This record gives sequence, C-alpha cells and structure tokens, in this order.
Amino acid sequence: MIKALSMPTRPDVDRPDWAAIRRLPSPVLREQLALCAAYPDRIMFLDIETTGLSHYYDEITTVGWSIGGRAETFIKGGDAAHLLRDAASAKVLVTFNGIRFDARFLRQEFPNIALPAVHIDLMYLCRRLGLKGGQKSIETELGLNYRQELEDVDGFAAVLLWHRYLRGDVEALSRLIRYNRADIAAMGAIFDRAMSGFAVEPDLFSSPVRFVDWSAPGGWNDLPGGLQPAPSHLTHAPRFDDLFAGTSAENARIVGIDLTGSEVRPTGWCLLDGSIADTRSISTDADIVAATLEARPDLVSIDSPLCLPEGRITVEDSDPGRDVFGIMRQSERELKRRGINVYPCLLPSMQKLTARGMRLAAVFRQKGVPVIESYPGAAQDIMRIPRKGAGVEWLHLGLRDFGISGTFQTEKVTHDELDAITSALVGTFHLAGLSESLGTEAEAPLVIPKLDAAPGPLVVGVSGPIAAGKTTFAEALAAKGFAYTRFSLAIDELLANDGLELNRVNRQKLGTEINESGRQRWLAEQTIKRAAGAARIVIDGLRFPEDHAFLVETFGNCFVHVYVDADEEVRRKRYRERAADDGFDEAIASTVERRVNELKVLAHESFVNHSSLSAVQVRVDELFGDIHGEGICQYPS
Repeated sequence: MIKALSMPTRPDVDRPDWAAIRRLPSPVLREQLALCAAYPDRIMFLDIETTGLSHYYDEITTVGWSIGGRAETFIKGGDAAHLLRDAASAKVLVTFNGIRFDARFLRQEFPNIALPAVHIDLMYLCRRLGLKGGQKSIETELGLNYRQELEDVDGFAAVLLWHRYLRGDVEALSRLIRYNRADIAAMGAIFDRAMSGFAVEPDLFSSPVRFVDWSAPGGWNDLPGGLQPAPSHLTHAPRFDDLFAGTSAENARIVGIDLTGSEVRPTGWCLLDGSIADTRSISTDADIVAATLEARPDLVSIDSPLCLPEGRITVEDSDPGRDVFGIMRQSERELKRRGINVYPCLLPSMQKLTARGMRLAAVFRQKGVPVIESYPGAAQDIMRIPRKGAGVEWLHLGLRDFGISGTFQTEKVTHDELDAITSALVGTFHLAGLSESLGTEAEAPLVIPKLDAAPGPLVVGVSGPIAAGKTTFAEALAAKGFAYTRFSLAIDELLANDGLELNRVNRQKLGTEINESGRQRWLAEQTIKRAAGAARIVIDGLRFPEDHAFLVETFGNCFVHVYVDADEEVRRKRYRERAADDGFDEAIASTVERRVNELKVLAHESFVNHSSLSAVQVRVDELFGDIHGEGICQYPS
C-alpha cells in the first residue's frame, strides 16, 4: 500500500487560488493593456463582413472601425485609402475572433495594409474569464444591448443583406452597416467588462479608461452620407452565356444528382440540357439509374463522395485500415484548408451516402457514362449565389440570375432539386475546361469550378474492332504532332515484368483480367502517363466503355472519341495480310473484342475505313486539320 495516499492534506489556506491566477493577465497581455490605457485614441476597434467563411472563395463586403472618436465604414468598390491610413496610424487592433478571421481577410484583400503589431482578440480574452461562445451570446450574457431593431440579423443574414444590396436594395446596405457598427460598439463594452474581471494592480492604468467611449463614439450609429446603388463592376456576376456560349459545353446534356444516403429519403435529380433544367425527386437506385440512362447525358455529376481514402477498402468502421488511414480524403482536407466546411466521407453519418454514391457511379461508368464528384457549394460561391442554408428562395433566385431556366421557375421544388441543378452546372464547368480536380493518384478527384483554370491538352481516343485501321488513324495523328500512346503498351509492360510473351492471346487475356478485377481506370491512368505533359495526345486502342467514361471525366470536352470501323470481310482480309496465322475468328471472339461495339454509340465521331492510307489522312485532316498552337484544347465545338 502507498501510505502517501492517506496522508492529511494541507490546509486550504496553503492552496493556490487557481481562479485568481487565471484572471491575472500574462506579462505580454499586461503590456498590451497598458498600451491601450495610455493611447485609447489610437485603438482601432474593427469588424469585417464577408460573403462567407472561406478565405479561398469568399471576399470582404464591408469593413467597419472606430478610432480617435470617429466611426468609419469601407464598402467594397469604394476607396480604401482612409482604412489603410487609420490602420497604419493605430497602435492597437481590437477585434472579436479577428486573429483567425478578420486579419487574414484584410491582408488578402489589401496586401499593402499595415495592421498594428498589437492585436487584442476579445474572443480569447473572454475565454480567460470563462465567457465562451460568439460575440452576440457574450453580449447577452453580459446584458449589453447595442442592437436595437437588429435582433434578427446575424452573420448569415449579413451575407443576404449584401446580396440584396447587389440587386439594388440600398436599404439593405444601410442595415448591414448598422449591424457592423453595432458589433464594433459592443466590443468596447465587452473590453471594459473583461478588464473588470482581471486581477490587476490599481496602478496598471494611470487614469480611468472606458473603452466603450472609443468603440462607440458620438454618432457611431449614423450612416455614411450618400449611399448609392452598387456599382456595375460589383453587380456583374458570371452568367451561363458569358462563360459557355460558343463552347461545346453550351448545349451539353448533364445529369446532376444531389444524392441522399438512403432510398427512403428522396434524392434531388436534374437534367440540365444546355441552360434548361428539368428537376424531380427520385428515391430508389433503380429509378435513378433508369432516369439517368434515359436522359442520355454527356456527363453525370453527383454530389456525394465517390471514392474512399487511400488505404481504406470498406466504408465501415470495422475496416482493418480504419485506424491507420482514417476517415478523410485529401480532397476534403484541401477544402478544409480553403475554409470550406465539408464532412469527412467516412463519418458514421456519411458512410451510407459514400457507399451509395460509389455504387451508382460504378453502374454508370460500366455503361460508358462519365461521372464526376461535385461540390455544389463551391459552384454557388463562384456564381455569387447564396447557398441553400440561406433559404430556397435565394438559391432559386441565384440560379435564375445565372441564366438557368426550367420547370423550377414555375413549380414548387425542394432545395435538393435546386442543389441538383448546381451539381449539374459543375459538370458544365468541367466540360468547358473551367474546373479544378482535387484528389490524388489513389483517390478519384472531387471537381470544383475554377474560372481561371489553365487550358488542358487536346486528347483523341481511337476505338474500333480489330483490323479496322485504328492504329493507322492514330499514327496519322502522330504525324501531325500528337503524342502517341496506347493501352496495349501498358499491358505489354505488365507482361514483360512477368516474363510472358508479348502476343495477342496474352494481351487479350490480361486485358480481360484487368477489366474484370475493376482496374480498368488504373490501366487508363497508366496509358495517359506515357504522354503526360504533351499539348496534343492520341490514345490508341480504347476497348471498354469505362475507357470512354474515364477520359471524358479527366479531360472534359477536350477529349474526342473517334470510332474507326470496317466491314468484317475487309477486316478479315487485313488481318490475314498482317498476321502469321489465320486466327481472326478466335481474335474477335475474345471478351475484349466482344465489347468494342459498345463504344460505337459513345464515340463523338465515326469513320468507316474501307479505303487507303491516303483516305485515312484525308479524314484526319477533316477532323483536326485546323488545329494549331500548344497547350490548349482547340477541337471545334
């Protein structure tokens, strides 16, 4: 027995007063508070309003501050000189949650701003005193009231006020400014209450200071004079026609699916035919598949995780890699880094959704239908549309202003259907080459719209039955400067590594094994790598519908699929002329060859090759003869 456990404790008088110690300011904070007391007129109480929480996608709308007995406001689109001047002259910056939020936005929006070296964040100051939560909740706890007639406005409503202002409502801007100034006025009162909670020496302040007198100076709630409607450069948001008119994405047929985790809860579904949306709610997987295939889309865009984190093999927590590889993908980590709230794909509440999304994507891809994983929220940010959390009416209005029409304008629809429209729009961005793919080699990408995306390469994929002239067509493109690669090269490398002979039988056998084991997309990736970095690429020997799906998913409308065909007797003759044996019937009976015909209906162009090499070259010139330049998708729309 350890007798020390039963020894009497020391009297309470000898115990340190931990609560009092917590209330003592640290030496650094003590110096900062003394600076505030000495120069209250040089304290800059500041608060910003933004279009959202993401430093990557969102932007400042207004900046309010009080300094030297003045209350000031900067409105986006105006002159920031007075903001920069006051920031440079201030000795102390006081904010609430400004270290993580306001300061970063300010430096991003105004790279030349000189913020004071001393920054007192009231959120952390309050936490030292046991006051937790947001600023409004702390104001309520302290009995402060600077928000008369603004009780219904919070940070989210402030975003909507800005959107109303952009649509011509100047009164909404007035309300936004009052809300912002109320935040600033209350900061001084919170500062005063916090100071009264610290155990500080009487001589810390040489004279009594009321910080609220400086955060809420006379006239703090008066509006700036001459508020005007938003200038045109603020009200101009990207529209469908501005972005896609004249491109091959303009008339694309895209199905957007805002998937739910269960067939019990209806899923939002949309067919976006160009800029016309037809939406509905669909419950079962079978009905989703049937409606989607019936729509004959160029692309399917699903708002759901479509792959697992690298190393995971199942969605369940019982997965043997759960503890090592976790529940989050790199794409989700990147969105978090950009300030976008996203749920890890294998949270318990997300596991069924992830499994369902992967299952549906596999069904579509096996039929040659390209599928991307989309994130509607990012698209709504780029289109300057409030997200569905703001209310269905705002998302509805934003889609209409973007240039989308359809039944949703006249019929009652769910917010899931509206998100399905946005999900489909992500597909339009992707086909137009205005997207960014977040992912890794081991994790399929999550697609985010990106208006300044670098143009991608022009990629031509060639498919067709054996001896139809695919390689002849591909080599004619190679003669025009296209980097040449083919699926069989990747297969040959695998055969060589295993010491197997490089012949048709072994190629077809291994090709079938790869496809049946679910590694067809991996094979396509290996094939593309052989031409990585080229501005123009030709890929010879597409064999399965999944090949077409993968290449559209990867290159959008910069991928052109050409199907080269010929009558069987013509192909039989060609095969005899080039092969040492007469195994044509055996060759066309293989699993690989039996599925080639499925690619014919997926191809963008078809070419019946019954003629000479010169005829093939003529057809190549007809399709790609006007291509010039480097590093850009230039296939005519």
